[in-house]
Amino acid sequence: MSHLRLENRHTGEVLDLRRIREHGVECLELRGTLPPRRQGAILHVHYVQDEEGFVTEGVLSAMVDGAVLHAGPGEVVSLPRGVPHSWWNAGAAPLAFQGIARPAADLDRYLQAIFEVMNRSPADRPRSSTSHTPRCAIVRRSASS
Repeated sequence: MSHLRLENRHTGEVLDLRRIREHGVECLELRGTLPPRRQGAILHVHYVQDEEGFVTEGVLSAMVDGAVLHAGPGEVVSLPRGVPHSWWNAGAAPLAFQGIARPAADLDRYLQAIFEVMNRSPADRPRSSTSHTPRCAIVRRSASS
């Protein structure tokens, strides 16, 4: 896959995705930005991928397995498969990050479907919360078919 850019019209999140090969494994490279005081990903679990990334600007706030953490520029955040996590930008400055998901599996197609669902929703839609997880699960199932 060549470069894919996803944009969330509600939150301003921008996510650039690119499939790469690393030690013979197809991985997904992620680079993203999120404006100040905005929600990123709602609480979710990856069952196939391990994610690892680092902050290039701003401060990333995350809940990982029930614990809240904050990571600044140069700090690494690891999100092992099977561990519930969410993330957001609670700061006053824009957040920029980059990372990798191993293996890629269908994560790029899943993210594309999630962004499409969110972008089609009305501007006055309810804020993202864990109550939207069932809809995300339906999209996930469709994306892997």
